[in-house]
Amino acid sequence: MSDQSTPTDTTPPPSRLRRALDSDLWYAFRRSPVAMVSTVVALLLILSALFAPLVATTNPFDPSSLNLLNGFTPPGEANAFTGETFLLGTDDQGRDVFSTILYGMRISLFVGFAAVLFAVVLGIILGLLAGYFGGWMDSIIMRAADVQLTFPSILVAMLIFGIAKGVTPIEYRDQVAIWVLILAIGLSDWVQFARVVRGATLVEKSKDYVAAARLIGRKPFAIMLRHILPNILSPVLVIATISLALAIIAEATLSFLGVGAPPTQPSLGTLIRIGQGFLFSGEWWILFFPACTLLGLALSVNLLGDWLRDALNPRLK
Repeated sequence: MSDQSTPTDTTPPPSRLRRALDSDLWYAFRRSPVAMVSTVVALLLILSALFAPLVATTNPFDPSSLNLLNGFTPPGEANAFTGETFLLGTDDQGRDVFSTILYGMRISLFVGFAAVLFAVVLGIILGLLAGYFGGWMDSIIMRAADVQLTFPSILVAMLIFGIAKGVTPIEYRDQVAIWVLILAIGLSDWVQFARVVRGATLVEKSKDYVAAARLIGRKPFAIMLRHILPNILSPVLVIATISLALAIIAEATLSFLGVGAPPTQPSLGTLIRIGQGFLFSGEWWILFFPACTLLGLALSVNLLGDWLRDALNPRLK
């Protein structure tokens, strides 16, 4: 009599990369040309900004690298005095427009990402508290959100920026201007995260897994962070992606109005404001190329957020 052993499955479990490639999200991404083009454009611009010291020909904000004789050189043409040629031309101070765009985009992206991160954290905390505990806490948080929604976000950001800059000593204003800008944009953008998180928390806290966590003695904050929060991150991710484009535009708007990034750290909005003064004198490239960069960056991120919203929406599957 021979022993017959039961065959066992020795196939190793799929790796995280394989599971990601087999996911519905990756399948939807491969079937969306808009998402792929938007991702390529956004990554190209972001990587160019991150590696600006390696990509840019010069550091345009280093006074020792400036040559005023190169000022107002048209794109692709040789300068009449120095003979140098610049891909996107130069501005009134002889700075290479291509290099100023790369360095300015670093400021815009840093402010955008930091402001959205601050708004996400603040909105998630307040939304979880309002949705889980309810009562007077929910009333206070939501009424504050309703009051803020009655004002345009750009006006709220300008108000917060003005107050914060007013209480900052004059000698430190340029040093903290970027952080004040992040605070202003973040505080003007937390409401939508709080409202979405509150609504999702109201749904999730009535489910069985939350009741089971309460029965085993889990603390309310542990339930919110370890049980409810992971199940409500999908809509937060979608809103954060779209809010990134809006935060970049808000930063550019504030800088264009002269209440954003300081002159020593110009962003894309500052460059557009500078170029606007030379538009009608014939130096169109000083405004045109930074504006196109801002448009491409904001549009690609916004389209990517729209696709992500549709891909993660179970009603469209």
